[in-house]
Amino acid sequence: MKATIAVLEGDGIGPEIMAEGLKVLDAITARYNHDFEYKRGAFGAAAYFSEGDAFPDESRAICDEADAIMKGPVGVAVREMNRIPTEKRPELAVLELRERYATFANYRPAKLPSSLSIFSPLREERLGEGVDILIIRELTGDIYFGNKREGTDTGMQFAKDDCVYTEEQVRRIATIAFEEARSRNVRLTNVDKANILATSRFWRQIVEETASSFPDVTFQHVLVDNAAYQLVVDPTQFNGVMLLGNMNGDILSDEAGGIIGSLGLMPSACVGPDKVFVEPVHGSAPDIAGTGQANPYSMIGSAALMLEKGFGLKVESNLIWDCLFGVFEGGFITADLATAVKQGKILSTAEFGDRVAEAIRAG
Repeated sequence: MKATIAVLEGDGIGPEIMAEGLKVLDAITARYNHDFEYKRGAFGAAAYFSEGDAFPDESRAICDEADAIMKGPVGVAVREMNRIPTEKRPELAVLELRERYATFANYRPAKLPSSLSIFSPLREERLGEGVDILIIRELTGDIYFGNKREGTDTGMQFAKDDCVYTEEQVRRIATIAFEEARSRNVRLTNVDKANILATSRFWRQIVEETASSFPDVTFQHVLVDNAAYQLVVDPTQFNGVMLLGNMNGDILSDEAGGIIGSLGLMPSACVGPDKVFVEPVHGSAPDIAGTGQANPYSMIGSAALMLEKGFGLKVESNLIWDCLFGVFEGGFITADLATAVKQGKILSTAEFGDRVAEAIRAG
């Protein structure tokens, strides 16, 4: 197939891990005779310092015209970030990217086969046959996109963030989650805070209404605080699909990264009706930028998600996943995993990408 991909490298380790994601995509294109054209745009803190905007108009145009978008993490050291006005911060550019392309469905797979259980800080017996959780996070509603206000009332300062969900927002993400659970023949776990929050009670009501269209899918409700606890006690009970709102999904997916050993093992895809953009879950890690210590798994896995969710290339996507785990199972690790794993050869960012690309070419 032929497609144009917008490439937003971002900040910190972004350019390094993006290079490995593109390296692996090049290996896929060579093996399967695809034609991917990359168009690069500035994005993030570096874009603000060079062009006065974290999401410049030229980059917007590139993304508008592209078939899919690959984005690296954004942000720089605190001292440098403090030089950026609040309304120009790169985090807001990320929210704009999500809103601009209505990418309401966020896919965050947390995978750790039993053969790699040593990566996890949890005891091996808590991991059973391995962790395989697909977190589906609603991405364009909730408190992140609600009205925000700061001020003074009767002499007391206050701040306010509105948490709002509409029926359409909940139903469409619930439908995505049930469809994924059906296609994988797994259980769906809905996570909310329905014992306290009106938005969660509403969310749960719409999820239950949606479930009636999927009688073949087993599902359960779990309160978010209990889910956070249970993820640590027995993560495998959630193997399958987890459905969460925006903020809860943000928090629990980071916890899932800790459970499997590193946020460097957490890719994601943000899917809308017309466009997909993919990005690592983690931050830009400016303290290790340029050292070759960054784990490119998150960016390479994000590329695999783009192939599947953006272009319907599931065979190619599965090959990338197989090769990613194959490198680890071959006795190689990345620097972020070295504290947990006392054996194995540590690969640099580029060396890891090379291994994955070579495995794809060898097929």
